[in-house]
Parts: sequence; structure tokens; C-alpha cells
Amino acid sequence: MRTTIGATVEGGTSVNYKTGNWREFRPVFTPGIAPCREACPAGIDIAGFLREARNREFDRAWHIVMEENPFPSICGRVCGHPCEEACNRREYDEPLAINALERFVGDHGLNNMMMASPPKAKKRERIAVVGSGPAGLSCAYHLRRLGYGVKVFESAPLAGGMLRWGIPDYRLPRAILEEEIERIRRLEIEIETRASLGKEFLAEGLKEFKAIFLALGAQKNLSLGIPGEDLSGVLSGLHFLKGVKEGNPSRLGERVTVVGGGNTAIDVARTALRLGSKPTVIYRRTRKEMPAVSGEVEEALKEGIDITFRASPVAVAKLRNRGLRLECVRNRMGKRGPDGRRTPVPIAGSNFFVESNTIVTAIGEAGDPEGIAGPLEWTKAGVAVDEWETTGTPGVFAGGDLVPGPRTVSHAIGSGKKAALAIDASMRGWDEPRAESVFLGNRGSLSMAQWMDPSSAASNRVITYEDLNCFYFEPIRRGRMPQISNDAKRLGSFDEVNLGFSEKGAVQEAERCFGCGICGLCENCYTFCPDSAVWRKDHEETFEIDYEFCKGCGICALECPSHFIEMIREEK
Repeated sequence: MRTTIGATVEGGTSVNYKTGNWREFRPVFTPGIAPCREACPAGIDIAGFLREARNREFDRAWHIVMEENPFPSICGRVCGHPCEEACNRREYDEPLAINALERFVGDHGLNNMMMASPPKAKKRERIAVVGSGPAGLSCAYHLRRLGYGVKVFESAPLAGGMLRWGIPDYRLPRAILEEEIERIRRLEIEIETRASLGKEFLAEGLKEFKAIFLALGAQKNLSLGIPGEDLSGVLSGLHFLKGVKEGNPSRLGERVTVVGGGNTAIDVARTALRLGSKPTVIYRRTRKEMPAVSGEVEEALKEGIDITFRASPVAVAKLRNRGLRLECVRNRMGKRGPDGRRTPVPIAGSNFFVESNTIVTAIGEAGDPEGIAGPLEWTKAGVAVDEWETTGTPGVFAGGDLVPGPRTVSHAIGSGKKAALAIDASMRGWDEPRAESVFLGNRGSLSMAQWMDPSSAASNRVITYEDLNCFYFEPIRRGRMPQISNDAKRLGSFDEVNLGFSEKGAVQEAERCFGCGICGLCENCYTFCPDSAVWRKDHEETFEIDYEFCKGCGICALECPSHFIEMIREEK
């Protein structure tokens, strides 16, 4: 069933009278910010690209996404999609499958070998980016589009950072990653791999480059801090995943215990299962509080992986049969911490033991101060930066997993974009108030499209569910992306589990979008105007209001499904 958008009655039945001179309020077409966009760390115009997808204008949809995010096919597979948590449709029936739609549009671009908008002519200034993960490549992409020459330094033999080494192929196929990175290279961005820069780079690099962006990621596995964790058979999650991607996986044995509740822990468990082991995950809080993407946790449980909640490791001991015994303690949930999650409190006398051949720790990662020399301020959470990713060293910026904040792919992409804008502002001598005009709402996302074309800036008001007129929509079930369902095929290989929407499925799902804050061309304003003051521009997908005839009754604003029309008090 298709969504009903707009009225179906004929309009324009009134006689035209010039009545606009006595009104107190006038309707104004005012683009707003959809809550999904405000919540998107990459700042994608989600309502905009879904409108084009609904009309089967997939090329245009792809270009809208690429204005803000250079990796739609990657994000469409591995992003935790906070946009869906903010979707206004959640209040009506079910949130849109935005993540799957971004993947469909991204794959459309790859399949048709599409390229981003041509970058501006190269400027004299050259920028260095250290690290080729999502933050580094995002920064390089946006800097190049702004006209700067960019060189990316990567210490590994291949570019991609944790996208390459930390995410299993069943979630992110290697071919997709390679194609997304190749598109970056085609923008004349130089990527030097096996680049060991040395401790003097920050000082020496600023002689060659006008600015340096540090995006080395968090590659140091955090320690459990318990006795026995240095025993043979205890591995770090990142080391294990990288070995698998390099074709040299660690020998796990039949039983594997994974400690942690984030994406790395779930990736380790699902990878171990595909290698023939039987994994058990130990997590100290409840399932609701797991930092891993909820969909990945559901898939792990569906595949038969055991997860023990509210338990913390206490010690590791060696068994006579060369196995390992992990001592754990049960927890109760205490008061909420600064991150909103409840603090686990050990229950006295609740200790229990888990025996396994291998223990893999995956409780988080941190940056490594030893890998960077220079006058940088380090905190427990990473390199200290201000709101614009600026360090205390002039000309040096830092972002992604290297700095405090959420550590997801989409946050890294947004961080890289913010650093690119900060570098551009510093090159132009702009102050922060001018730069802050591109923020979208109050969650820190920003718009590259508005930065490059200030005239495209929208109102900074975020559209709420209460703002919408849902009379013109119908309840429709959320689309479900096809998956590999055969357990033998799924668990016997690293083939991609999620198969993506078909074109028909993508269009049907895009039609569910409310289009919060944008014009959906429903013609309600034209149809219901009692004075025929609303006109559709010839050969354009826009309307205009003739204020000589508008009396400010507000019917158009009331009947607008997406709250694209705002009533503004007349200035006398």
C-alpha cells in the first residue's frame, strides 16, 4: 500500500481578491531539520535523499548523500544508525530503515561507477592527514572538495584503518571497502602506505604542510586489570580480528570466552563461530546497556552465541589440560553513571567459573601516546581537542577514535568532516561564530553543503512529531532487508549476511518517509488556499506565495504534512 501524501480534491475555486494588506502573520516556506539528520553524526540530508529515492531518482539521491558522507555503502552496512532512533515515524508505527536505504543508494553509486562532484581547482596549501581510517579519509575527501591538495599517510600496507582490519567480511565485504577507497584516490588524493613518519613529524611536517590532521585511531587494547590476563591463550580482540583479515587467524580451540559488550566483542564472537569454535560472551551489564549495535547482538543470539549478562571477570588461571579458567562474579545494577548507564556492582559470594581453550578480551581501545610525539595534551580518553578538533599545537588537528567521544564509523566520518571545515576556516582566517552557522540542531552534526553554499542554509529548527500533520499518512510496516537464512551457509563462510533491498523494496520503504521539514510536493498548500495565493512555478519543483492575495489564515501551514510552512508575524 502506498503512502497517501496530500489531498486529492481540486483547488483554486476562490475568487482572487487582494487581501494581504491586513494580515498579522504570513506563511513562509521554511526548510527545517529532520530529527534523523540532527542525530546523524555524518550530517546526511536524509529526508532529501529519501525524497529522491522515492521518485526513483537514485543518481540524485546518491549525490545528496555524498555531499556529507563519502562512504554510503560502508555506513549502510556498519553504522549503528542513531538516525533511526530519532525518526519521527517511530512515534507513528515503526522507524524508517534508513541504514538499509543508504546502503541501497551507496551500492547504486558503486554499481554505476559514479563520482562525487568535481573538486575545486587545487589551492597552494597542502594538508597532511595521518591515518587512513574513516576519519582520515573523510577529512581528506572534504578538504579535496574544498580545493586543497591532500596527502594521507598510513603505516599499514593497505589503507582503510579499522574498516579493513577490525570489521569482519560478513558485515563489510572487502570489495566494497576497496571500491569506496578507490573513489577517494580518483579525486587526486595521494595515499602513501607503509609510511613510518617518525617522532619528529609534527615539527617537521608543518614546514611542508599548512596543517596536519591526526586520525591514527585507537589501536591499543585496554587491559582487564586482573591476575592471569597475560597468560598464553589470552588474546586481544583487535589482534585476533586483524589476524583473521590477514589470513592468519589464531588457533582458538573448541571453546572461546569473549569478554566485553561492544562491537569488537560481538565481531570476535561471530568470527570465532565461523572458524568452528563455540563462543561465550561475558558482559558486565544488561543487554539493554550493551554498546554494540543492537542488530548485531540480535544476529549473534540468532546464530546461537551464548551471552552471559551482569558478570565481570575476576582472574584467569591455567588448567592442567592446557585450557584456561576464567573466574567471574555476578553483578547487580547500581546508580547511573555520566554516560547514562548503570554501574555494575559485584555481588559478594556469587563467583563462578568458565572454562575455555582461549579467552579474547574486547573491553575497548585507546590511543597510543607512544606513537605520537609533540606537545599534545593527552587525557584518559585520548588527545584533548576543542569543539573544532583543534589541539593546543597551532596547525595540528585531531579526530576520530584518537579524541574523546563516541567511537563509531559514522562519528569518525563526522569528525573528519568537522576537522576539514576547521582547517578551511583557519586557512581563510574565519572566526568560529561564522563557522558555527553550519551546525544542524543541537547534537554536533554539521552540513558541508551549507559550508560550500551558504545560500542553501536551512532554518535550524528541528521538526518534532507534534509539528507534523499525520492525517495524510497511513500505517505501513517497515521493510525488512533479506538475509542469508541457511545456517550452514551463513556459519560455514564469511559471506555477507545482509543482502540489501531490491529497487522495489527500497522505493516502498522510502515512501514511508514523512519528509520532515522539506516540501513533498503534495500540493496541499495550493489545494486548500481559499484565496488562490499559492502557485506552482512552471517547470520547477517549488511553490511560491503571492502575498498580495494571502490573508494569513494559516490553512496552508495547518494542512502541510511535513511542517515545511511556518507562520511568521508580519513586521509593521
